[in-house]
Amino acid sequence: MTTAPATTAAPATDGRTPAPADPPAAGSDGRTGTGPVDTEEAALAARLRVAVTRLHRSLRQQAGEGLTPSQASALAGVARLGSPTLGALAARESVQPPSMTRIVGGLEELGHVTRVTDPSDRRVARITLTPSGEAVLRHNRSLKDAFLVERVASLGPSEHAALADLTALLERLVDGGDS
Repeated sequence: MTTAPATTAAPATDGRTPAPADPPAAGSDGRTGTGPVDTEEAALAARLRVAVTRLHRSLRQQAGEGLTPSQASALAGVARLGSPTLGALAARESVQPPSMTRIVGGLEELGHVTRVTDPSDRRVARITLTPSGEAVLRHNRSLKDAFLVERVASLGPSEHAALADLTALLERLVDGGDS
């Protein structure tokens, strides 16, 4: 019988709760791959994560119409998925179905979505966008696009070309590295 290696917590920094243990050395965590993590690649990955997170936060702050981030994301999810069930929308948003029920309830109260009975299975309810929900999505997207246009316009020609190349690389990363 094989046992997992023991991990030890670092001494508590505040006297109450132990701090998390140091992460395992690069390449020693049992992950599949070609070998140890390159330090420069790890640093680049960390910088990318921070930059993408900050950009995402800035874009979220551009949304109008008084929606919570969860509501805005669910509304966009309904648009992407067509007319999903609550379960499919919850899975897409990585939340539990009861949480999605509350989020969709709020969107219904605002008049941005409706629940309709699936014609092929009357036990199933599907979520659809209302014209109001479509208008909110268009408005939020235009605010976010305007935010980015303003920043892109401040770039020089070589930076603009580099951003176009970077955008293509980011799209590949998001698509799982498919070329």
